Amino acid sequence: MDILSGELSREFNVLKFKGDPAPYYMAYEVTEDQTETISAAAGALTQDLRSHRRGVDTTIRVGSPQFDNYHPFGGMPIRFTSFGAISVDDNPNQISRELWTESDRVYRVASRRLLQLKTDQQLLADPKDQDADFSSEPAAKYSHLPEIYSSDTGNWEKKTRAWSAEFKGHPKILGSQVSVVVQREIRSFVNTEGSSIQLGSNLFRIEANGFGLAPDGMEVSDFETIEASQPNHLPDDATVVHKVQQLAAKLDALVNAPPAEPIVCPAILSGRASAVFFHEIFGHRIEGHRQKDISEGQTFTKMLGKPVLPPFISIESDPTRLDYSGSDLIGHYEYDDEGVKARPVKVVEDGVLKTFLLSRSPVGEFKESNGHGRRQPGFEVVSRQSNLIIESSKQVSDGELRQQLIEEIKRQGKPYGLYFEQVSSGYTTTGRAGLQAFTVVPLVVYRVFPDGRPDELIRGVDIVGTPLTSFQKILATSNHSEVFNGYCGAESGSIPVSAVSPAILVSEIETQKKPNNQQRAPLLPRPEATR
Repeated sequence: MDILSGELSREFNVLKFKGDPAPYYMAYEVTEDQTETISAAAGALTQDLRSHRRGVDTTIRVGSPQFDNYHPFGGMPIRFTSFGAISVDDNPNQISRELWTESDRVYRVASRRLLQLKTDQQLLADPKDQDADFSSEPAAKYSHLPEIYSSDTGNWEKKTRAWSAEFKGHPKILGSQVSVVVQREIRSFVNTEGSSIQLGSNLFRIEANGFGLAPDGMEVSDFETIEASQPNHLPDDATVVHKVQQLAAKLDALVNAPPAEPIVCPAILSGRASAVFFHEIFGHRIEGHRQKDISEGQTFTKMLGKPVLPPFISIESDPTRLDYSGSDLIGHYEYDDEGVKARPVKVVEDGVLKTFLLSRSPVGEFKESNGHGRRQPGFEVVSRQSNLIIESSKQVSDGELRQQLIEEIKRQGKPYGLYFEQVSSGYTTTGRAGLQAFTVVPLVVYRVFPDGRPDELIRGVDIVGTPLTSFQKILATSNHSEVFNGYCGAESGSIPVSAVSPAILVSEIETQKKPNNQQRAPLLPRPEATR
């Protein structure tokens, strides 16, 4: 921290004196990452990797807070930083030289872009009520390093071998893997406003996945993950084995499941599926930078104070939450990547939009950050989601929610409805150049029949739709929530996020068929196990 602060002061003072245009703000953020990854397949170790690295992201703003080199212009990408590698053993000479090199490079790119922006601005229609480019925030002093846990590599290797061996008795599964990732991250941040912040986190992640081929050549897959901030928060071995066994059985069933057909029908999304649904089609559209970029669709920009969701739905983004009902949330942090203290933000209250997720880029009436400026190392900060928590005042039991689904199927005269149990991910287009649409990628889906027949597992389903229409189809929710932890990729890279949601009943959901590459089953017989 002393090296960072000293070099920041030196660089900033020289650039202010010699630079034209002169910088008005600088910051360094060093990310130190220590990761161990152990993977096994069919009872054998396939990967044992350890990495330890440090890199610096350099931010330099030239011009003024009202108009600087980060000013959005017609969707033109902003990229100054490059995550310069620095010494992991605190060598002051190497660290100082890397900071000097990066500062010089970033300043040159920043000053050129500002000059280009000023020229381009003369060719545009006069914008009304143009937002400033950078907010004023109080300086912060904070230091809290994560716990150091001894990593028992031999024990993890033994466990991953045993867990992955559970797939060996399932010949329809063509590929599978169990991985353990142990990660310790420390972020050190200093800026010319006087902030000095050092903090970090630990992550213990177990992931099991597998895939198979259906008779028509469609690939089917499923996965299970467990995340914890401390090793004692992980489940015992018997629980992990049970989850792997359930995953293998589900994959066997998916291989034999009939393919889905496109349909518009009522559906229930489980809590985990609903969490991804809200993250994709709602969460991205309330990120602040999308409200001021003219290339964006700006779905909710003019809807502050207006209903955007059913009146029984409220949504909070709360990076200060460590866990929810005993499940650790990986979207937690204490300060964001601009040195702004994390805080809970009530985004929607009783269906009405109250604010956006904000970095230090002001949006309309919101002149200050609410602690949601985030990035993957090597990317520029923009406003991003953290822990998205969906709450409902129209709750019923799982049994009642299912009964309402059956009644809705009958009312609409549909042959069946759908139950989405597990999803892998989703993606959405928010720009004006494309459709304002989304896709959620389910893995485990059932047909629910109104005549009492057992539910039928199907494969090859994607959820598609447009956001404003989809939100109005929500009829009710369950009375308990589930957690989805994952990594979200967007303009500022891949970052850890969490979403918490009850199951939801929707009157209509549209599905389409997944792509089918018609892969042929292996021509050679499976090798005989030697032991």
